Amino acid sequence: MADATAQKTPAAAAAPVAAAASVAEPAAPETPKIKPKKTTQRACDEKDAKGKLCCGHLKRWYDYPKEIVALVGPKAEIYRCEFCKTLYRPDFSKPPHSYTLRY
Repeated sequence: MADATAQKTPAAAAAPVAAAASVAEPAAPETPKIKPKKTTQRACDEKDAKGKLCCGHLKRWYDYPKEIVALVGPKAEIYRCEFCKTLYRPDFSKPPHSYTLRY
């Protein structure tokens, strides 16, 4: 009787490992989401799958990789959320409040 349970335990333990190995496939890098930034927006307004707001601080991103340059153009003004990494473009329809950003 002890031999029968000993034989079932390793087989049962091996089944979830095999299932987990088949699920873990290399995922292709997805393109980041690019949204327009509102005039006075300073925090991310992206929602996750549960509907919860990210509220991460939007920081100016200066040194972005070549993949992002292909999407937004060279030397573009881009902001990125510190948590979910969503990209934001500034809204050029209204002038910025900061005098240093007016050109």
